[in-house]
Amino acid sequence: MSQSLPKDPVILLSFINTALRDHYASLDELCKTLMVDQTALEQTLRTIDYSYDDAQNQFV
Repeated sequence: MSQSLPKDPVILLSFINTALRDHYASLDELCKTLMVDQTALEQTLRTIDYSYDDAQNQFV
């Protein structure tokens, strides 16, 4: 994952959901713009039982 993202999964969740809400129309767009490995991001957030919901454009 990108060096600029928080390492703690709970803080990462907050950071990503805020970025999705305020700046990005999709997780794919966020990952491409921030140069983040989408699979690694999703796996990290799965460790705290969150997964991406396309309809809501957030991890729930």
